This record gives sequence, C-alpha cells and structure tokens, in this order.
Amino acid sequence: MDWLNKLPRWVVWGVALPLLALNGWVALQIFAFFRSQLTIFLTATLLSFVLNYPVQLLSRFRLRRSLAILLVLLGTVSGLGVLGVLLAPPLVEQVNELTGRLPSWIDSGSSQLTAFQSWAENSSLPVDLTRLSAQLQTKLTTQVQSLSGSVFALLPDAIGGVVDVGLTVILTFYLLLHGERLWDGIFEWLPDDWSKQARPLIRQNFQNYFLGQITVALLMGTAMTIAFVVIQVPFGLLFGIVVGVMAIFPFGPALSITIISFLTALKSIWLGVRVVTVAAVIDQIVENVIAPQLIGGFVGLNPVWILLSLLIGTKIAGVLGLIVAVPVASSIKSIFEARKIPPSSPEPEAASEMEVVKSDATTLASA
Repeated sequence: MDWLNKLPRWVVWGVALPLLALNGWVALQIFAFFRSQLTIFLTATLLSFVLNYPVQLLSRFRLRRSLAILLVLLGTVSGLGVLGVLLAPPLVEQVNELTGRLPSWIDSGSSQLTAFQSWAENSSLPVDLTRLSAQLQTKLTTQVQSLSGSVFALLPDAIGGVVDVGLTVILTFYLLLHGERLWDGIFEWLPDDWSKQARPLIRQNFQNYFLGQITVALLMGTAMTIAFVVIQVPFGLLFGIVVGVMAIFPFGPALSITIISFLTALKSIWLGVRVVTVAAVIDQIVENVIAPQLIGGFVGLNPVWILLSLLIGTKIAGVLGLIVAVPVASSIKSIFEARKIPPSSPEPEAASEMEVVKSDATTLASA
C-alpha cells in the first residue's frame, strides 16, 4: 500500500470523489425506496431522544424504567389529546373563516394599492402599481383556491397516517426500553477513538438543539398568541400557534411573521405594521434574552452552513430532514473539530516538577 502514498493528492481525490458520489447516490435511492419506513423510524428515534429526559427524571424516584416509560408515553399521548380537543375546533373554525375572508382581504389590498397609486400620481411620483395590483390579485386568488382544494385532498392521507402514528408510538416505546443497546451496537462499528468522541458530542448537540427549539417554540407561540389577541388581530389564536410551530425550524419565526404581516396588511396596512412591530419585538426578546437564560448556548454554525444543511436535509428527507439537518451538521462540525485537537501534554511547570522527582529518585537509588 506504499504506492498509494506516492500518488499525487489530486489523483487520490480524483478517484475518491466519484466513489463517494456514487455511494451517496445509492444511499439516496435506498432511502427513497424505504422512505415511509425510515421516516417512522427516525421520528420514533427523535421522540425517544426527547422523552428520555422525563423518563430519567422518573427513574430517580426508584421507578422501574419500563413503568417510567409507560407513564411518560401515556402522559404525552393524553396531553396531546387534550390539546387537540381544546385547540382543534377553534383552529379549524378560524382556518375556514380565514379561507372565506381572504378574497375580501385581497380586494382590500388592491384598493389600498390603487389609493397609493392615485396619491403617487397626484404627487408626481414615478410609480406604477397597476400591473402589480392585477398580478397580485390573480396569484393570491389562485393560491387560495388551490389551498382550499389541497386541504380536502389531504384528508385521506391524514386518515391513513393514523396507522403510522400507532407504529411510531410502539417503536418509540421499544427504543426507550432497548435504545441504549441499539446505539452501543451501532457505535461499535466505528473505531474506538471516533466512538468515544462522537457519541457524547452527538448527544450534546441534539440535546441542546431540541431543548432549545422546543423551549423557543413554546415561549414564542404563547407570547405571540397573547399579543395578537391583545392588539385585536383577526385569527390571533391561529396566527400565534403558526408562529410557535414554525419556531421549531431555523428561520421559521421570521418567515411566519413576514407571511402573517403581509396577510394582515391586505386587510389594513396599519394593522400589518402593528403586527410586524409587535411580533419582531417579541421574537427578539424570546430568542436573544429569555431563551439563552433558560437553555444556555448552542454549538453554533455559520448561517451559510445552516442554510446549506437545511437545503440538503429537505432534499433528502423532506420535513424530517428540515428538523434534523442543523443538529446533524453541528455534530459533524464538532466531531471534526475534536479530532483536530491534539492530545493534552503536561504543563511546563508540571513537567519540570516531574524531572525533579525523577532526579531525586535516581539520587536515592544510587545512594
């Protein structure tokens, strides 16, 4: 194998990169073939990872792990069921009402653009929004019609997904019960030094990321809902919960706030200004003041790498890839950074003290 070391580096990379690309393409084909099964497994893995913390908390009270897992799963399912019963009816009602009001909001937005165009003409400003107004009205109307049709088209898929939810819950139970042995077997495939460094770093990155995102989502959703109701935003409950759900994803709050501000601005430009102002203030307070005090720092990535990881994760695994892209990328970054750190060497003072001890020992032995 010495002849490999004699080859130029560009030759080695020229042979290795096509092989890596081929292996990646094959892996993508396998994932696409088993997409539904792998999605259930990955979802159950994430749920088991998050639910493992309350399970460990209950285990400290000398409960058997199997009983603690059962109590946590029953509590989680019951809590989600109660939230669904309490929130689903008003949310469905507000969605239907919003779909019905959007055409009138679009007409109101067009009227506001027309009024602004008249004011610009009277002020001799070189602004022409007539074509923009017509295009905006046409596109928004088309999107509303397609959205209302897609909601009914998703109902059969939602009914069929009940089976997948049941399988996910069962698989989550078994992963909580036997997950440690599973991960022990997987990490045994890696070299010892890689395994010792990778496992704690992956656990730390996933823990920090998901605890951070869930905390931000709960705070953001609650604060936004209260603020929207206080300033009398139409469909405040729906808009507040949408912002909270989107807070699970990177850049989700900014995107959802922009869309909601645009929709409310169609009804009234000043309402849209109030919404974007209040929402931006809450977003900055939650993400930059409250959340860091509660969850501490997260191993960060450059925003460019975050966007790139989101694009790749969405391409590979859809919404699930969008959720796990950032912690996976951060774990890879942390592992390679840990591999670059050289092994610790004794401090100079400690080294000199060791030499003194050795010399004294040598003197005593010769005596």
